[in-house]
This record gives sequence, C-alpha cells and structure tokens, in this order.
Amino acid sequence: MIRLSRRAALLARRVRARLGRKLLKTGIAAAVVVVAAGSPVARAQAVQERVLPGSHAEAILSFAPIVKKAQPAVVNVFASRVEKRPANPLYDDPIFRQFFGEGGMPGRQMAQSLGSGVIVDPTGLVVTNHHVIEGMTDVRVSLADKREVSAKILLRDPRTDLAVLKLTEGGAYPSMELADSDQLQVGDLVLAIGNPFGVGQTVTQGIVSALARTQVGISDYGFFIQTDAAINPGNSGGPLVDMNGRAVGINSAIFSKSGGSVGIGFAIPSNMVKVVLATAKGGGKQVHRPWLGATLQALTQDIAEGLAMQRPTGALVADLDAKGPLAEGGVKRGDVILSVDGQEVDDPEALGYRLGTKPLGGAAALGVLRGSKKLALTTKLVAAPEIPPRDPVKIKGQNPFSGATVVNLSPATIEELSVQGNATSGAVVAEIEDGSLAQQFNLLKGDVILAVNDRKILTTRDMEQAVAGRAYYWKITLSRGGQTITTVIGG
Repeated sequence: MIRLSRRAALLARRVRARLGRKLLKTGIAAAVVVVAAGSPVARAQAVQERVLPGSHAEAILSFAPIVKKAQPAVVNVFASRVEKRPANPLYDDPIFRQFFGEGGMPGRQMAQSLGSGVIVDPTGLVVTNHHVIEGMTDVRVSLADKREVSAKILLRDPRTDLAVLKLTEGGAYPSMELADSDQLQVGDLVLAIGNPFGVGQTVTQGIVSALARTQVGISDYGFFIQTDAAINPGNSGGPLVDMNGRAVGINSAIFSKSGGSVGIGFAIPSNMVKVVLATAKGGGKQVHRPWLGATLQALTQDIAEGLAMQRPTGALVADLDAKGPLAEGGVKRGDVILSVDGQEVDDPEALGYRLGTKPLGGAAALGVLRGSKKLALTTKLVAAPEIPPRDPVKIKGQNPFSGATVVNLSPATIEELSVQGNATSGAVVAEIEDGSLAQQFNLLKGDVILAVNDRKILTTRDMEQAVAGRAYYWKITLSRGGQTITTVIGG
C-alpha cells in the first residue's frame, strides 16, 4: 500500500472533484486512482471502472419481447387460381402425342403466389398487399401456430396496393394494433416480419431510413416509409413493427438490382391501411376518397424561381374543374398548395396521400401560396361524382374489343381506374376477360376509346353500336397514359 503525503492527498482530492464534475456531465461513471511515482508531486490518472452486469436484462439487449407480442398476428398468404390451357390442334394427332407427350393437351394449370399478411382484428380480418392476391380466386392463410385457414377476399384496392381478407373459421385470433404512422421519426427502430422466399416466418431489424417517399412508382398513393430492415420477395404484405409491437406500415416493395434486399425497402403507412380497413369493415367493395377536381403538377427549380419561391415544394394547380371542391373552396389555377391541415406537402403525391387518409363528409384546411401571398382556404371532402352514370357494356362478337367491359368516362371512373390525360368523354375499359380477344390485342384497363373506324365514341352505347357488325379492318383511336394512339387491326 502506498502512503501519500499531505500535499499529494490534497492534490488527489482536487483531481477527484474536477474529474467527478466532468464525468457527471457526460453520464460516465468512473473511479479515480492517484499514484505516486518517485516525486514529491503526485500524478493523477482517471481509469474507467468496469462493472459486471447486475441482471440478465443489463447483459443482453433483445427484441424478443416485441417479437413474442407481434409474431402471432403475422400470417403467410398462399393465393392461387386455375387457368385454362388452350388446345393445340397438333395434339389431335396421336402420333404427335406419342413423340411429344401430353404437355400441350388442353387442360388446367395452377397459377400461384406467395406473400405475407397481418391479422388486424380478432374476428379474423387480414391485411396484405393487393399484388399478392391480384387475379387470384383461392386464398389460404397459414397462422403462426401452423394452422391453415381458407380466406375470403373482402376488398381489393390496387390504387394503394392493399387488400383485406376474412378468415372463414370463427374464433378469436391474435391481432396487431395499427399505430399512428404520422408519429414515426427517421431513426426509429423497426422490425419487419414475414415469409421471405417461402423459408418460413422471419424477423429482421432496422431503422426508419426516410419518411414520405414519393415518386417511387409503386401505387397511385406513393407516400412510403423507407427502411433498411431486410425485406425480400415473400415479405410483401407483412407488417413493419415499432418497438411497442404495433404495425406502422405494410411492407410492399424493395429497390434492388439483384432481386434481394440491399437495405432499401418501402412500406405503406398504417394511416392509409386504416382507411382501406374501415371500408372493408363497412361492407364496401371500393374505397372512395376525397376528390380534388384538379390537375396537379410537381414544381421544378425553374418553376419555383418563376413563382419567386425559395425552394420547389408543394403542388401546383395546373388545371381546375370549375365545379370541383378545390375551385368551390377558392383555389385558383396557378396556386401552389403547401399544406393540408397544417402538414406540409412536398409534391402532388404527398397532397393526394394527406387528403386520401381523411374521411369523406368533412373539410380540410389548405395552406396556399398565390403570388407572394399565403392564404388559408378550406376544401370539402367529397367523393368524385359519377356523371354521367357508368352504364357498363360488355363487348361481344368478332372484334378487337370482345371480352372487354367499358364504362362511361366520369370523374368517378377517372379516379377509380387512374385514367391519365385530358379526355372528358369516351368509353373507358374497366374489365378484361381472361383469354378474350381484347386481352390478345393488348387492350388495357384504363384505356379510353375515343373513336372506332373514325366514328367518335362519347358513351358506352356509341361503343356498342360501333362494333355491332363485322368489318374488313378496325381503326382504333384511344388514350393511354395521357397519350393518344391510333392503330389499325385487320378484321
């Protein structure tokens, strides 16, 4: 044991006091040991104290309690449909079949898809991605306890890439609460739970990398949570879980050049999921969202400078329906909408999301820039009108449209089918029958038929009459993706 002189002891007390105050501010606990080294003046040295963990919780950081709470509500979704295989005339020859087998014989083949989902209600309501069950007719769900239950498709919403299923067997199912996704912050810890590549229930961990990601091109309401939690094919439809075991989003897509996770995944915010779920609970087959009655445009740096704005943010009103809710609320062409109910919007997709998560029947406060003035306006939250009525017609006969169902163009059908362009009248393709001539001629949902054999199409009845007879050729003018296309097909 080394004895210190009175002067060295005094110095040691001063060092302890100074280091103690300094370490207290940084939150570090330490002990100070003063040693003498062959000189009347002692030297002090701070040595960090190493303390054994006092409990198992202090020794191991684990997400196990969160997973234990959340995982029972996560399911695997298996969807399928039976496809008819057309007959090949060569297989009428038994000698041909003898050499080439029965593979081309007419029959049935099974199309399948695999994804994930999450139970959000004890009655057995499951939320998954629309692309997991798109075009499928039979759905089965595998629960965390290994049970398999058939499910009914209650609602498909391709505009948000969401779908709602109902488990057919009764009983109280483990469910997961939907959190308020607006409370998320960049840097928050999250877990992704799902069935990647069909290997089985898997948990990955990461953080929220970004919020309000738009222009991703996944759905009409592009407003995503970005995460670096590993998401791979098969994770689609599974939940993004916060540290309270609640779903803050539905994993939907990844950015990848290889097909595997590179740390850039996207999830649909839970607040959008709530809107779709509320429609399904109410028995609705289609989600109705507030109608803008306007064409919006993203701001570039050049446009922002032309409007004397410091930065290109907001949604520019490029065109306006005089009878739409924005016009009735006082918005004018050339205005820039900056916020909805106090929440900033950076572009038209963000504006669409903010309005799309609000219920119909109320109103929303808009922050608008007009010239150099900032205005506070209000818009009503109403559904798009179906004027004229859709009057659906299924086209029959020997023509390129056979097997397609067309409806009248209206604000409602424009919203529903995501029609782009400036067409205000015409017959828009709403459904296409599998294996039909319309499908073979590559007709697409959302195509607006403007003219057939130079006959202008204003309504579905015009369309029905235009294809009633046979023709040597079919000259078709349609609007697709905002572009007008004219093509000629032999009769």
